[in-house]
Amino acid sequence: MTRPQITEAHVVDSIHDALQYISTYHPPDFIRGMARAWDLELSAPAKAAIGQILMNSRMAAFGRRPICQDTGVANVHVRLGVEARTAWRRSLQDLVDEGTRRAYLSETNPLRASIVVDPLFGRRNTGDNTPAMLTVELVPGDQMEITVSAKGGGSENKTKFAVLNPSDSVSDWVVSTVETLGAGWCPPGILGLGVGGSVDKAMALAKQALNEPIDATELRLRGPSTPVEEMRLDLIDRINATGLGAQGLGGVTTVLDVKIATFPTHAASLPVALVPNCAATRHVKFTLDGHGPAQLEPPAPDLWPDIDTADATVGARRVALDTLTREEIARWRIGETVLLSGRLLTARDAAHRRLQQMLARGQEVPVSFRDRAVYYVGPVDPVGAEVVGPAGPTTSGRMDRYSEMMLGDLGAALLIGKAERNAETEALLARHRAVYLIAVGGAAYLVSKAITAARVVAFDDLGMEAIHEFEVRDMPVTVAVDAAGNSLHRSGPFQWRRPA
Repeated sequence: MTRPQITEAHVVDSIHDALQYISTYHPPDFIRGMARAWDLELSAPAKAAIGQILMNSRMAAFGRRPICQDTGVANVHVRLGVEARTAWRRSLQDLVDEGTRRAYLSETNPLRASIVVDPLFGRRNTGDNTPAMLTVELVPGDQMEITVSAKGGGSENKTKFAVLNPSDSVSDWVVSTVETLGAGWCPPGILGLGVGGSVDKAMALAKQALNEPIDATELRLRGPSTPVEEMRLDLIDRINATGLGAQGLGGVTTVLDVKIATFPTHAASLPVALVPNCAATRHVKFTLDGHGPAQLEPPAPDLWPDIDTADATVGARRVALDTLTREEIARWRIGETVLLSGRLLTARDAAHRRLQQMLARGQEVPVSFRDRAVYYVGPVDPVGAEVVGPAGPTTSGRMDRYSEMMLGDLGAALLIGKAERNAETEALLARHRAVYLIAVGGAAYLVSKAITAARVVAFDDLGMEAIHEFEVRDMPVTVAVDAAGNSLHRSGPFQWRRPA
């Protein structure tokens, strides 16, 4: 009997459907892992952050909108059976890119395009998130197995690689390396380790390991049966003992799981790649056999824990941005929850750079930042009645180089993003009596519900990196660096650090 053919439409439609699917649905194992972490968390700021991530996950699933504003790079790994019957004339890259283009330009659920061409110089956005990052293996069989994941920049930028001496401890290197990552990868998440092979093979192994099911709890219950399983549990315990916690605020859970993949390597080498996955972990695996595109079932509605949204804001300080004074800001303390209402401005990498260039040329900037709040965000385009799409924070550390400009030259009073600031920015905040606030990375749809109006006020040509003015009502944030320069990202992990 003749086997059915896998057609171009099967591939294109499946890639489209998979990217739309993972933009709105966390994998069920990740939801269960986060629910366990929320139940066990003892640190109040960390528990509130995990709670927001879970609430956001449920809202995104039911609302069919992106979990995170950074809808990620499309990573597609294909295992093509050598006996599979295919019926296409274009390259597999072309087919995958067509599916990606359609997914990111969807009218009902547009996804944020983040890919830029000419990475060294022009860095022009392609506008449709192509090309996808495609890898292919030829394997035995007559089917086509495809894994699709969306990897955000915050976690991707924390990837590390080293070639160790064969006698070195991989575990020691991993723990010491994780302690240097900060919170920009949006923990709690997953770490993928690729050990062995070559430089490129180790990195591919680590990426692929991230898509394996989270099973640390089950492994702990049954007990490890191999040295690799023992190593995984040891790493989980040691990394969680660092006290970094959710969003770097200090807590008992930093990683939900550590996945390890190995490959034979040169006798003189020990290549190790470490790739984190964030609180917006998104991936799905499916098989094509010629009978049509993939059929992807949504998670069960009762999968998410019942979390009272009011719990996270009990005792919160309500702030009117339009009448805010430096005297009021000086009374805020790290760890405090603040609900922002009023008008704020947005700016991230490209906007900061352009402002810097304008000031260097003696030009007047197009909008006043004096005594205002600046939110580091690149939102997703709105649909329907939305005023803005998912709008979670980007990693603040990339803006540290512009802190003197924003606080000193332009006079901003509040900076809002995610993860820690460097020591120089902390000192500048204290000098200018300003405050740094964090929104929860991985809670973009939840944050967007606090935005009641949005308009572009400058640099429209920058797309999602344009400067917007948002009007917000009770936008939840946490004081991470107060006007005295005290940092929650330093004190929190120190408080929760414990012997491994």
